[in-house]
Amino acid sequence: MCRCNLKNYIYVILVSLLLEIKAEEEPVTAGPVYVSPKPSDFVNFAASFDEDDSIKSWVLSETKKDGVDSDIEKYNGRWEVTEPVQKLLDGDKGLLLKDKARHNAIAAKLETPFDFDGKPFVVQYEVNFQNGIECGGAYVKLLTETPDLSLKNFNDKTPYTIMFGPDKCGESYKLHFIFRHKNPKTGEFEEKHAKQTTSDLKGPYLDKSSHLYTLVVNPDNTFQMYIDQKEVNTGSLLKDMSPPINPPKEIEDKDDKKPEDWDEREKIADPEAVKPEDWDEDAPAQIQDPDAEMPEDWLEDEPTYVDDPDAEKPNDWDDDMDGEWEAPKIENPKCKEASGCGTWEAPMIPNPQYKGKWRPAMIVNPNYKGIWKPRIIPNPNFFEDLKPYEMTSIGALGLELWSMSDSIMFDNFIITNDKAVADDYARQTWEFKKVVRANKEPGIFQGLIDATAERPWLWAIYVLVVGLPLVLIFTFCCGGKKKSDPKKTDEPTPDDPHDSAEEEDKKEEGSQEEEDPTGETAEDKVDDADEGVEEGAGDAEAKTATKSDLEKDDEESEHDEEEQENATRRSPRKKKVRKQD
Repeated sequence: MCRCNLKNYIYVILVSLLLEIKAEEEPVTAGPVYVSPKPSDFVNFAASFDEDDSIKSWVLSETKKDGVDSDIEKYNGRWEVTEPVQKLLDGDKGLLLKDKARHNAIAAKLETPFDFDGKPFVVQYEVNFQNGIECGGAYVKLLTETPDLSLKNFNDKTPYTIMFGPDKCGESYKLHFIFRHKNPKTGEFEEKHAKQTTSDLKGPYLDKSSHLYTLVVNPDNTFQMYIDQKEVNTGSLLKDMSPPINPPKEIEDKDDKKPEDWDEREKIADPEAVKPEDWDEDAPAQIQDPDAEMPEDWLEDEPTYVDDPDAEKPNDWDDDMDGEWEAPKIENPKCKEASGCGTWEAPMIPNPQYKGKWRPAMIVNPNYKGIWKPRIIPNPNFFEDLKPYEMTSIGALGLELWSMSDSIMFDNFIITNDKAVADDYARQTWEFKKVVRANKEPGIFQGLIDATAERPWLWAIYVLVVGLPLVLIFTFCCGGKKKSDPKKTDEPTPDDPHDSAEEEDKKEEGSQEEEDPTGETAEDKVDDADEGVEEGAGDAEAKTATKSDLEKDDEESEHDEEEQENATRRSPRKKKVRKQD
């Protein structure tokens, strides 16, 4: 059985390898055909970059960034429409940010400006950090529609309505949603940041694959953020933004000042307390024990340390260079036999007269007024905007980025007022590529072999994982030999006298049952003696058996009631001598 299991184990491994090799040798059939996506309904903007001249509709920034060194102030990062590094579909291209450590800015006008007029706002696009990401972002800026909007002058100061997308630096992984809210009283804009999600966002930054980012802002002031069509953050514009949309109704009066006589001390020193006359602040905390006496065996004339008598002056010691040589000191051996050596001093004990520095007792401050706080007044800048969804119109989509990583691929931008349209666009693009990528994943064995190209030490692990079980199975299961059962051999074996005796007893019992004239069966008989067999020819042992017969007598009672009585009769004991061999 064990050898069969071993054969099956090896057979499974070989068959799997053969199937893997066969699958790789089979001719590649025509794969799925990629078709540039088409929006299923109205959109404000869509860009798939599948045409070589797609970049013509985008405008490179020609301005400079304020407040930075002159050698990096220009927006001179290069952009290109090209295929991804890991090509999945013929004809599928994207917008590539080529350079790192440069300011990059590019933008495109929306086909139709987006107005927040009661329909959801949906923006969606793909990002692929093809070389990973160290520090930088891949967020989009949805630029505010203004009469003087110039994409050639697009920079970090250009007004935007919404900023959305991934951002990473160090171990900080974020998905931003920021919008600029207009103060209805002052007309000034203030950035409002959505709370950060608690979901783990590391995967999209590390796996060098394309990921889909989606933001939905609803007319009821709620929002949702998705990565790869899975919700990772949700909230309310009225409750989950920082700073809050609406300021507090009341605030502290910044002009209010604490009165000079305001006493915030809850307790004070008792002004009537007087230091006792016997209070000695200069008394030490410890004094020598006046009752201590020097032990009788204390050796006052003996030093604690003496010269080592066994020490010798080194041969290379130069008195002129090293000075006069002195033997090193060791503990005086005489001191070990006594209580101590040298000048005796009484031990220190706590000073019973020590009281420390005197301080008056603390009492409740009769002038205590509590902790002062400025008075609360109505907020002169208070307003209540219950419809923060109604943001400023969006006229363009821009990418204004600084990144320490290059080769960041953007693709399949879409802005619409219907998430179903964005979902359908994703089915034609991101979901389609996801399926193709899954089908092109290498098999298990090929993946293991490919992994050894960069990590040759994996071969040692493979040998242990595959070879060691084979050795163990062969050693522990198939290495030993079973002992043969002597009963299953053709060689003659001596008869067991116990077996012969038992067979003889069975024969006698059978003959006794046949000769029983009463016709009773073995079930009606009760044996009250044990049978034994002793070794040696000619030995015989009597076998006894007892029988009980039950008879039923029917009698009539004086009250005409029938009762049944059982009488038990014991048959006479029979003895039968065993036949001698």
